[in-house]
Amino acid sequence: MFRWPFVLSIVATVLLHTHAKPQQPNPDLDKTIKDIFAQNPSAPVQGTGTGFGKIVTPEPGMQPQMEFSSTSGKAPCNCVPYHMCDPTTGSETTPVEDGEFDGFGLIDLRFNDDDPVCEHFLDVCCGTQNQHRGSLTPKPQEERPNRPKGCGIRNVGGIDFNITGAVDNEAGFGEFPWTVALLHASNYSYFCGGSLIHPQVVLTAVHCVVGRAESSFLVRAGEWDSQTMKERLPYQERNVQRIVTHPKFNSRNVANNFALVVLTQAFVLADHINVVCLPQQNAAPLAKAQCFANGWGKDVFGEAGRFSAIMKRVPLPIVDFGSCQTRLRSTRLGPKFVLDRSFLCAGGVRGVDTCQGDGGAPLVCPIGLPAENRYEQDGIVSWGIGCNDDVPAAYASVATARDWIDQQMLSLGFGTTSYSVA
Repeated sequence: MFRWPFVLSIVATVLLHTHAKPQQPNPDLDKTIKDIFAQNPSAPVQGTGTGFGKIVTPEPGMQPQMEFSSTSGKAPCNCVPYHMCDPTTGSETTPVEDGEFDGFGLIDLRFNDDDPVCEHFLDVCCGTQNQHRGSLTPKPQEERPNRPKGCGIRNVGGIDFNITGAVDNEAGFGEFPWTVALLHASNYSYFCGGSLIHPQVVLTAVHCVVGRAESSFLVRAGEWDSQTMKERLPYQERNVQRIVTHPKFNSRNVANNFALVVLTQAFVLADHINVVCLPQQNAAPLAKAQCFANGWGKDVFGEAGRFSAIMKRVPLPIVDFGSCQTRLRSTRLGPKFVLDRSFLCAGGVRGVDTCQGDGGAPLVCPIGLPAENRYEQDGIVSWGIGCNDDVPAAYASVATARDWIDQQMLSLGFGTTSYSVA
């Protein structure tokens, strides 16, 4: 399985407060739980590594200004963003028009060259005859032949370009278009993830938003590499209008860890921004199903960990409830630990995990015909014992809260069709 030397270990150990209740009071167990989960998920990130700790922070709504002043001294070309260079090759070709091509080829995240022609991996060495002043637009995803419609469509490999040199399980640009970042409004630092279930509603974890004022954070959709604005399609940001938390949330064991964040304005759906599907009430995924968690979390727990710059995807198998509880009881939680039924478990493969900073991020599993590449969100990153260990992590089970989500969406006037499979 994959090792995560740098990034994302999204899950869980992440964040949180405390854990599930034993059947009988046990002071020693209570102390152990508090020691494990006495973290403050609401504290602003003081990152000094990569990723959102040093995020590019343009004014909201500002678009990147691309200049053609980067003529390379290493080759007869200009280094320009990939989407401003005709993807055809040679000087005799007819320039392409918007919508007449499917993508821009391969982008090497690592260059595989100690001395690349262009300094940034999203820039390409472009001959004068191939340069464009504006962005070229490949055929939109929704216009592709046999493209399925509706929620949960994963853009396998990403849109615009495929990536190579991805040694840390980087996701493709726009591959999981429902994943959003929750950012502190004061400094744009990242603290949690979430998912779009409606253009104006985000599903996340209560522990990410409890005690927060609506004005204290914002939501960013369409982000990929937090250290650049060179992607063709820019991210979008929205302010928060209202926070709705599950009435049975338990701050001690983080049970019923479900929250809805209602935005002041809907996101504009695009190739890189879309909604995810949700499972029916109590429709748990099958054990051993191969799912994905994704976000910008740390590679290891604590201050030593580094946040990811590029969104990562972690492949995780579902672990059946009984086996998960048994594994957790073999940890510091002890033999009397009881896992709340509002959780499901995934992972348990050493070196492949979610980690600190990934709280609230989605765990999605494939549904329907394989050719559709459709996914539903079965879990929300909640907690775990450390990062990258061989112990499964606990995710809030979305299927246990589907009825509650539907009730809230109907009362808010949004309906339930956006995340329902037709």
